[in-house]
Amino acid sequence: MLHAQFDPTARQNLAVTAVDAKTRKDLSWRQLADATGLSVAFVTAALLGQHALPEAAAKAVADLLDLDADAVRLLQTVPTRGSIPGGIPTDPTIYRFHEMLQVYGTTLKALVHEQFGDGIISAINFKLDVRKVADPEGGERAVITLDGKYLPTRPF
Repeated sequence: MLHAQFDPTARQNLAVTAVDAKTRKDLSWRQLADATGLSVAFVTAALLGQHALPEAAAKAVADLLDLDADAVRLLQTVPTRGSIPGGIPTDPTIYRFHEMLQVYGTTLKALVHEQFGDGIISAINFKLDVRKVADPEGGERAVITLDGKYLPTRPF
């Protein structure tokens, strides 16, 4: 049976423990994800407290991180989502995403509605990919793909 969390504290504490174990064992997010057969973005989000993992995936990462049976159980619960407390983020990387949405949020909204109609892009039926590519002008560029199912608004 699938269970849900209503207090984010337990999952936040587990995230701290998991990140500490990942660091001590010098593992990458990719290595943890590869052990599950799931995407690196999904497994990372799950270990940071934002998704529930299937039982086999929870056991696989717990084995790599030396987490106990309680952690395996907790990794399978539906979390209370939301990893950024209220207000403007202070972490520079997260702030830049906030800034991107401040600048391009209304543009994205306008383009989505023009192409799809009234509705939303799901963050539940969703895929995320982050890649590093060479910049033709020198250096590197980040390519971030947000791939969500479009859900139209339905009058009722």
